Amino acid sequence: ETVTPGTQTATSGNRRLLIEGGTVIDGTGAAPKPADVLIDGDRIIEVGAGLAKGSAGVEALVVDATGRTVMPGLIDAHCHLTFDEPASNDELFFHRDHTLAALATAHHLPKLLMAGITSACDPDTIFRMGPSIRDAVEAGWIEGPRIRTGVAALLTSVGGTAGRLIPDEGEVGYAEVVHTLDDMVTATRRQIKEGADLIKIHATGSIPTRSGELQVWSLEEMHAVCDTAHPLDIPVTALCRNASSTRDAALAGVDLIYPASFMDVEALEAVVESGAAVCPVFTFLSNLCDHGAKVGAATNMVDIFRGEIQATAEMLRRAHDEGTKLLCGSESGFVLTPYGHWHGREVALFVEHLDLDPLEAIRCATADNALAMGAEGRLGLIEEGCAADVIVLDGDPVADVGILGDRRHLGAVVSRGQLVDLDRPW
Repeated sequence: ETVTPGTQTATSGNRRLLIEGGTVIDGTGAAPKPADVLIDGDRIIEVGAGLAKGSAGVEALVVDATGRTVMPGLIDAHCHLTFDEPASNDELFFHRDHTLAALATAHHLPKLLMAGITSACDPDTIFRMGPSIRDAVEAGWIEGPRIRTGVAALLTSVGGTAGRLIPDEGEVGYAEVVHTLDDMVTATRRQIKEGADLIKIHATGSIPTRSGELQVWSLEEMHAVCDTAHPLDIPVTALCRNASSTRDAALAGVDLIYPASFMDVEALEAVVESGAAVCPVFTFLSNLCDHGAKVGAATNMVDIFRGEIQATAEMLRRAHDEGTKLLCGSESGFVLTPYGHWHGREVALFVEHLDLDPLEAIRCATADNALAMGAEGRLGLIEEGCAADVIVLDGDPVADVGILGDRRHLGAVVSRGQLVDLDRPW
């Protein structure tokens, strides 16, 4: 049986799947090449020419990808799956119900698959629900991409981007407030016990009398979290929106830094030396610059974020050239980054602001982004033995990388070896 991309519905069961006749971008940065892709269950078992006449067998469902591009499903390295697209932190913190938040998350998750996002890393969640959502998806109770999740962001009482909305004690929204080193160690261990795949530190915060964000975690405090999580095989992420926090996060052993804004030479050297990855999240900043007025963003804030992109891009390119992995994340989950619409924009912004060629940028969103999922070498690749997450595109993203953000060019999505239904209502 043969289906044409754009006309198929979802598949189920263990039937083999053969994607035939397409041009394969394998996610490594190598040049595209004609090849077929044979899938059995949740594994790619063969990549090569002429598989229809060989190992596929008569039991395979064939997807005709002639004239199309076949590549790994995209991975979003920074996505807030439980936030339900708030317009403000006030809305997120004080106008959410536990049960409705879970139902909204289940409603939104299929949109990621329908946009070609087959994996997502969610560093902090509201109501500590991340592990439960992940487990429900893996159990097949709700439909969604592969998920790697945190529980709640760790903040000091100084606060974070939300400033004085963060309480002095306890929890609100995505935030868990900690004070002493003992608090930080205890909270880290508790989140790991609850099922966290990673820990997030909110290393910078807003103070009313100062512009920008200041470092609100000390090097010693970040060390305490890393030294607690790492022996338990749990990575640590940190939100760092100035140079000193980026430097100290790298020195402390943080594994993934968001977004490393305003990085200076000292911070760059620390990041490169440590081997930490960086996820700059240009999409959220760019959407704020382009569309912020529609959601009431002040003109001065738009100017600040535009400057943040410009100030950060040059240093990130230097970091890339020195071997630092740059990951693609959209920060989807806010009103400026609704689910399913903007995940692919980061690839185009890497080409625009970092001067990467399209294949390099695609590697960032696939093979390199597998780092955010804890699955390097197993996810984000079209190679034998890798996970069976594949998309088929009408068009060539090397010639026009922007098609990755346009669902009209998405012909087929394969998640865990099964075709996703793209024909249903959004």
